[in-house]
Amino acid sequence: MIGVLSDTHIPRRAKKLPREVIEGFQGVDLILHAGDIMDESVLTELEEIAPVYAVHGNCDPPDLRERLPGWRIVEYQGFKIGLIHGHGPSGTTLGRILESFAEDQVDAIVYGHSHKPHNDRINGVLIFNPGSPIDKRFEVYYSYGLIIPQETRLIGKVKYFK
Repeated sequence: MIGVLSDTHIPRRAKKLPREVIEGFQGVDLILHAGDIMDESVLTELEEIAPVYAVHGNCDPPDLRERLPGWRIVEYQGFKIGLIHGHGPSGTTLGRILESFAEDQVDAIVYGHSHKPHNDRINGVLIFNPGSPIDKRFEVYYSYGLIIPQETRLIGKVKYFK
């Protein structure tokens, strides 16, 4: 099982990751962070739970932008997962993330930026945004995600909390 986060914006929006995320990630095999991390301490804390794969977002500082790629493909139990933040012109995120991985055979694309959970399938590919566990914007609840492998596909689950 994979833990999925995006848009933590620490320390601007909160001092640390919520207890719900830390507890919800216990037992995951790896963690994906889709950018706007803001502080290295977030990755350090997550690495105490499981290996972390991350990309930088538009709000990340120069040191994280230099260290982390803008997009990447992570392999997990025979599946390929595209990971990207998804920032760019408003209203074009979905098309932009699909285009970013058009040349690759991915089973899922994980993205962030909107702070809005999204769990759908396009042409058999899981398109997944975990929302934000810290800055819910116009959403009712905070959220993070889990991706669960099945025999032939990945299943996304958005986990909501107050």
